[in-house]
Amino acid sequence: MSTLKRRKDGDEEPSSDSMATGVHRGLVEDDTEDDRDDEVRDIREGHHIHSHHILYSDGKGLTPITSRSSGAGDSSVGSISITGESKRLKRKLLETRRVFFVLGIVLGLLLTIIFSTWRNPHLIGELDKLVNMDYPAIFEDWKDWKDILPVSFQSMLSQAQLQQNDEHLHGSAESFSVGKRLAATENLSNKHNVVLVPGVISTGIESWGVSSDGDCPSVNHFRKRLWGSFYMLRTMILDKTCWLRHIMLDPDTGLDPPNIKLRAAQGFEAADFFLAGYWIWNKILQNLAVIGYGPNNMISASYDWRLAYLDLEKRDGYFSKLKSQIEIAEALNGQKSILVGHSMGTQVIYYFMQWVEAEGENYGNGGPTWVNDHIEAFVDISGSSLGTPKTIPALISGEMKDTVQLNALAVYGLEQFFSRRERVDMLRTFGGVASMLPKGGDIIWGNLTHAPDDPTNSLHEKDPSFEIEGTKKDSFGAFIRYKSLDNSSRRNFTIQQSIDNLLEQSPAWYSNRVKEQYSYGIAYTQEELQENKKHHSKWSNPLEAPLPFAPDMKIYCFYGVGKPTERAYNYVQAENSTRLQMTIDSESEMPVFLGDGDGTVSLLTHTMCHEWKKGSASRFNPAGSPVTIVEIKHEPDRFDIRGGAKTADHVDILGSAELNELVLKVAGGKGDTIEDRYVSDLKDIAASMKI
Repeated sequence: MSTLKRRKDGDEEPSSDSMATGVHRGLVEDDTEDDRDDEVRDIREGHHIHSHHILYSDGKGLTPITSRSSGAGDSSVGSISITGESKRLKRKLLETRRVFFVLGIVLGLLLTIIFSTWRNPHLIGELDKLVNMDYPAIFEDWKDWKDILPVSFQSMLSQAQLQQNDEHLHGSAESFSVGKRLAATENLSNKHNVVLVPGVISTGIESWGVSSDGDCPSVNHFRKRLWGSFYMLRTMILDKTCWLRHIMLDPDTGLDPPNIKLRAAQGFEAADFFLAGYWIWNKILQNLAVIGYGPNNMISASYDWRLAYLDLEKRDGYFSKLKSQIEIAEALNGQKSILVGHSMGTQVIYYFMQWVEAEGENYGNGGPTWVNDHIEAFVDISGSSLGTPKTIPALISGEMKDTVQLNALAVYGLEQFFSRRERVDMLRTFGGVASMLPKGGDIIWGNLTHAPDDPTNSLHEKDPSFEIEGTKKDSFGAFIRYKSLDNSSRRNFTIQQSIDNLLEQSPAWYSNRVKEQYSYGIAYTQEELQENKKHHSKWSNPLEAPLPFAPDMKIYCFYGVGKPTERAYNYVQAENSTRLQMTIDSESEMPVFLGDGDGTVSLLTHTMCHEWKKGSASRFNPAGSPVTIVEIKHEPDRFDIRGGAKTADHVDILGSAELNELVLKVAGGKGDTIEDRYVSDLKDIAASMKI
């Protein structure tokens, strides 16, 4: 009998020696061609083959079988039969594993598609179209592909499909999607000229100095962004001292230090991204472009946010340029402009509307009807018209995490590489930051026993999504709760007392500049309000300077609610090494008390919109300019790091589908279709205030 059995494909079966070795290795590795050839040669030449114990599967389990030793001339039938059976077992196992491997890949891809699309209605629609094409009959059963998924996945997909069919403002946050949808469904196109005014720290600052003198020559940074770029981060890390010398303003003049010249970046790229990949205005620019906007009918009015407001005019002629650009755009296009401001940008707009009609040196001298003649609408996006409490700890102790405007990304370098003392010194040279100190005193922010938005650690939505942890028995009125290191003395401060204390304890150059540029009170009579229109220190405070007499101008307030926002603090006497008077008490059970807002700006900041809403019944809106208020509930997409289409975060709201739709409707002349919407109870809170 032949000593070899042939496979159908012509390959030779290995001997019992090689098969036993293969079983010993787990029935996984194939024998090499050289091994098979050697064993075939041994059998043909009649070499003795020793017996081996191997495992044979008969379908009932693995059974040990002994192959007989064969001498010269032995047919070795038993050995080769066992070898063939074991080899087939090995091949079957390999094939089975390959099948499971392929099935695993397919299942993994399917799950990836499900989890990446169930929150994206656009992608779900495309996937559904793909699966429901008119395939041949062989694929007929796959048309109802969702039915083969687990019930939990079907539920998620159904929920996303309902969102897709919802004709409300919520939609996709994908690039250009809002503009495309409005252009297709409402035939929306450009109408009014658009002026975009960014918020604090979101405009890039670049160096134009050419000096080669000293230890930190400016020429090395010529045309480089020292704020708002990766170059900024690199310079902060590698050359912190020189970076600080450039970015800080001169304490005495409030302007550039000698041999240093920093200016705001210009054009749309000045604020479309803060860093590469971290957008700010880019989503709004994309959607406006879809309906016909571009450089001929839209401008980005970037500015050096470090400067006090009047210094913007004195050094850069900022407000004069803005006035001229608005007039030129109207002359060319025959349309008024809408002013769209975000965060501190809304205060800059408000200041501009006072400045442009004021008479005097360094003022606009545009006459009492300039705003009514040239401005179609004022759009307030997450504005800080009454300031924000988070500004106070930034200026007292340099507590910079999520302070002033952007998320931790924007201030990461400051937190990691600069001490709190250095941060305080730097921020105090920035005259623009002080404009965001809270305005309205005890009436708006509360006294030591009560605040309008009490209790602490609570949201003011009618249907809150979650609950803030922490005590709800305290009042926000005690804004700073201070104690000494040895706990021998304690004192509470209201917001107004905290501002007064800040100015008293600061260097004279700082407190004098703040008092010269800004005010934080309330004017209670028409006579006071009219007198204040003559003094630029009042123009950024809408409680001391009324709206211009512009009955034709519309006002829109769009802001987020439902995101925990810093509202009050526990402070402790600082260690001498910090060179500060006090710092936030991180060891306290509740270092920071949280309230409602958008994560940066407190809910109460938007009280002014509700006061203006009263029309001519309010002394702060003498012409009765119509006001529309839309509160946007913070409902972030947990799979999107920037919050997705329904975020209401202070910065990320600029990418919100709803916010983009609102802005486009105002720009396209359909602002009258926007209706008021109240998510929080701020409307009732504002009505109860005796302003």
